[in-house]
Amino acid sequence: MGIEISLNDKYELAEGRAYMTAIQALVRIPLAQRWRDNAAGLNTAGFISGYRGSPLGHYDAELRRAQKYLRAENIYFEEGINEELGATAVWGTQQVNMYKGAKHDGVFGIWYGKGPGVDRSGDVLRHANAAGTSPLGGVLAIAGDDHACKSSTIPHQSDHTFYSTMLPMLYPANMQEFVEYGLLGIAMSRYSGCWTAFKVTSDTAESTGVVDLTRENRKILIPGDDDFEMPEGGVHIRPADVWRDQDFRLQRYKLFAALAFGKKNKLDRTVWDSTKPRFGIITSGKTYGDVRQALYELGIDEAVAERIGLRLYKVGMPWPLEPEGIRDFCEGLDEILIVEEKRELIENQLKQQLFNWHADKRPRVVGKYDENGQWLLPPENELGVGLITHVIADRISHFYDGEMVEYARNYFDRREAMQAEYQSPLLRKPYFCSGCPHNLSTKVPQGSRATAGIGCHIMALWMDRSTDTFTQMGGEGVPWIGQAPFTDEKHIFTNLGDGTYQHSGILAIRASIAAKVNITYKILYNDAVAMTGGQPVEGGLTVEMSAQQMRGEGVKNIWILTEDLDRYKDRGAIAVDIPILYRDQLEGIQIKARETKGCSIIIFDQTCAAEKRRRRKRGTFPDPDKRIFINDAVCEGCGDCSVKSNCVSVEPLETEYGRKRTINQSSCNKDYSCVGGFCPSFVSVIGGELKKTTVTGLDDLINDIPMPDIGTVETEYNILVTGVGGTGVLTIGGILGMAAHIDGLASNLLDMTGLAQKGGAVLSHVRLGKDIEILRTPHIMTGCADLLIACDLVVAAGPNSIASVRSDRTKAVINAHNSPVSAFVENNAIDFQQENLKRAVEAHTLDSDRHYLEATKLATVLLGDGIATNVFMMGYAWQKGLIPLTYEAIIRAIELNGVAVSANKKTFACGRFAAHDMALLQDFVKPYMGGMAQNDISVDPIDISKKRAEMLERYQDSALSQKYIDLMKTVERVDHDKIYKAVAKSYHKLLAIKDEYEVARLYTDGTFKKKINDQFSGNFKLKFHMAPPIFEKRDKVTGVIKKREFGPWMLSALKIIANLKFLRGGMFDIFGYSAERKMERSLIKEYENQVQLVLDKLNKENYQLCLEILEMPLSYKGYGHVKEKNIVAGKEKLDRLLRELDMSTDLRAAS
Repeated sequence: MGIEISLNDKYELAEGRAYMTAIQALVRIPLAQRWRDNAAGLNTAGFISGYRGSPLGHYDAELRRAQKYLRAENIYFEEGINEELGATAVWGTQQVNMYKGAKHDGVFGIWYGKGPGVDRSGDVLRHANAAGTSPLGGVLAIAGDDHACKSSTIPHQSDHTFYSTMLPMLYPANMQEFVEYGLLGIAMSRYSGCWTAFKVTSDTAESTGVVDLTRENRKILIPGDDDFEMPEGGVHIRPADVWRDQDFRLQRYKLFAALAFGKKNKLDRTVWDSTKPRFGIITSGKTYGDVRQALYELGIDEAVAERIGLRLYKVGMPWPLEPEGIRDFCEGLDEILIVEEKRELIENQLKQQLFNWHADKRPRVVGKYDENGQWLLPPENELGVGLITHVIADRISHFYDGEMVEYARNYFDRREAMQAEYQSPLLRKPYFCSGCPHNLSTKVPQGSRATAGIGCHIMALWMDRSTDTFTQMGGEGVPWIGQAPFTDEKHIFTNLGDGTYQHSGILAIRASIAAKVNITYKILYNDAVAMTGGQPVEGGLTVEMSAQQMRGEGVKNIWILTEDLDRYKDRGAIAVDIPILYRDQLEGIQIKARETKGCSIIIFDQTCAAEKRRRRKRGTFPDPDKRIFINDAVCEGCGDCSVKSNCVSVEPLETEYGRKRTINQSSCNKDYSCVGGFCPSFVSVIGGELKKTTVTGLDDLINDIPMPDIGTVETEYNILVTGVGGTGVLTIGGILGMAAHIDGLASNLLDMTGLAQKGGAVLSHVRLGKDIEILRTPHIMTGCADLLIACDLVVAAGPNSIASVRSDRTKAVINAHNSPVSAFVENNAIDFQQENLKRAVEAHTLDSDRHYLEATKLATVLLGDGIATNVFMMGYAWQKGLIPLTYEAIIRAIELNGVAVSANKKTFACGRFAAHDMALLQDFVKPYMGGMAQNDISVDPIDISKKRAEMLERYQDSALSQKYIDLMKTVERVDHDKIYKAVAKSYHKLLAIKDEYEVARLYTDGTFKKKINDQFSGNFKLKFHMAPPIFEKRDKVTGVIKKREFGPWMLSALKIIANLKFLRGGMFDIFGYSAERKMERSLIKEYENQVQLVLDKLNKENYQLCLEILEMPLSYKGYGHVKEKNIVAGKEKLDRLLRELDMSTDLRAAS
């Protein structure tokens, strides 16, 4: 402690150490360049443009946040409409000083884009690089590569594109080198006239840590005339240049100038040498850290390397490979192992350079393949420390057999076998956010299909959306041009996000118009580039602009569908013949569109749900005074609300009468589409507020918690945090990393997110060390986590988490809360595998130091919001002595984080108290549990039937209850276990028909009122969403009955109807004459006969089959047409099972 630290250090400090993300380190590059230029007396400026994409998805957002610092240094940031145009704008910066009016000595440019963006920009990169840079300008082209396809549609590697376009490429090993290499890259570009490529990967760009700023103050050397002789006129950009001359300078001089610069500044260097060399390792970029870690695991340090003849060479510029340094390194070696991810680049260049060496001096080179042509370090994925360690151990085994080598080899063999065999009980797959516009907009009519594109909506591919295949960004729908002439299929839909439309998608539409194919583009206007963090669409695109553009392109049939018709009270320049309709008209409009010849357009206008949430917190977006509540007693658990809404905030609720639905009010984004489910259980709560428990005495309770023994970081300490995207789990790593910095330790974090912000899995690798050099890689190596903080159990049991933990090393703090996975939306009966998940984690963590706690429930009760769970877990782990950071440092880190500071401090203290005295805390919260108390669900067969018999008496009368009891007695004489339970539940469900009288009773018996009042406070009114038969109205498109909204008076009507239950089944039962009621009554008699039939045939061999038959009525869920559909499906299955039962009985008799 004692270090004065500010969050602004990353952009204000010029020396010392600063805590920052890798993206912030990239933002620091132009600032450091201006400081350097200013110190040299140069009046320069900077310009940045490009297009976002993982792992550079947040680079533009961070640039905007740093505008104060950038503009103060004459650095301008302008987002590109796409990568190619961004690169073209950067090209312009090098032309400034060719003409009159230049205000600066030079303008340096920085371009950025992910790997596919590099591909897209190949033409401009080639031209601009050939044209050259200005002497005091220079260009750095930052490429973000996703080698493992963590957040991309394809793994990508930019190296060979830069090779092809002839950009020299720098590849920093980690974020420690980002600024240093950025400055070297700009200096190289100024000297050589080339654009300099700068490669980052997911592992390097998504890391966070303490950066030693002395690296960026290194002296940068410019080659003299004796190092390289420039051509007459130099190598820089010039007016009225001859195109062939540009290529001549590039081929003959510029790349060689880059090589001279690389040599002068030792971009490639021998890290370890040996006086008796025999084996060399060459590596670059991210794999350099992996190799260093692998050598550490093998017990090889610099002294051992000298003794055994091992050399290590770090390549900072993989293309072009500087020949003299590499030749010096290779001399005297018997074998060289090249460790590089994806396709070989260094290896091919090295083999070319060694080709003419005399055979007896030329070392063997292995890398992607061994000497026998077998795969060694394959190209199809990123390389892990385990594989690299294994390969090095194998290659040196014939001349070095140190104790650690064999141990490491066996260790990694065991870990690899375990990981190959391990299967997670359940996975957390990314999904559309709660209330996401794409939940509705990506649906297509029966019989149609859609194709996907780049953006959040691509996730429709793994949902029940009749969506298949996708294209690159900007190619959406165009494959149909090549399909249409050769198929009888007449039409398709294509989804196109507004960000992609502006980026390049408008050209795809233009191509479809020109080809005259029958296609409907659904332009999904959600007012944000949601996939990469909600950035605004470049150019301020509006629905009005899109409609005008499409009409200008010649599209006649255009529809606008919106969530808010009030937005269009003033149509502006939208043509009068373009209908503007509410979004629920999508089905009918799509049916019209698919019958339309040529290209048609549907603009679906609904703001991104995640962006709505952000804006509402800032007070810049309307926040409707309305919430949805589900009366679980009325709910049948049919899942139609999930079908209609596709929403993850409609969650399962386990009750005595089966799995029902509930709204997660914390995550609900007020989309309201779930109300469309054909079910009378939905109620709108207008006005009022979510009731937050007022916990009295909490401050006194947590006021004086004893301080734990936290220990110290001897060398390194690894913490793995697992959680769900969008719940703030990354905050934990950020706080711990900053706290380590405050404590004078080094930290290295890697946030493995991918599509995490869409409810997917998040893993945060938090590595703490005595100094930066110890933390060779941000990855926690396989089995080397010292602590697992499992904020989410499903993610903790996932294969990526299990790879990092180990049963004899990893302590664990586990949130026992069962957070539903998105698969529940489409699979009503999914098993959440809670016990299997626990067993999976238990098998791979320390028995002696594993802690379960109901963190979500405790945090919600004590602090009013489940979002507090993660900090609560951190407090618990710290109090247990599992986080070796000081209290003062963590508190200061929370303060520096600057978000909900007082709340997070209190949450941390609550987690600490839970670890200190859980029993006392549980006693303390018990009076406040209210609706969060666990439902009392019967397990014993007799209890199950007893509760249902009592319920039937309330439902109708004692006669019906007795009828139920009589059948259960019959069953009890044959079976007391699963069969008995099945009949107890199924027969009750059939007898207790949810008719109008029962729905009315379940709203008016007092239970509903209590549940509403438990959850909401203030002056609110209720509206009911129902489809009473006397008000029946059918949808014109689908033909199904539509629900309607009724005001508070409906409760009075329901009371009257509830009191008329004595009419049920009689001649005056006006509801009983419907086809639905007749069908339901017939099912009762059918089931009674089936029970008797099954009991007569029941034996050990057919027990499971009989159980399935008797459980079938539990699938007859829902109301109206939904229930009818489920009954038809259930009866089809039942008929098959009954035939199977008859067959098995006949076979048994025959035998």
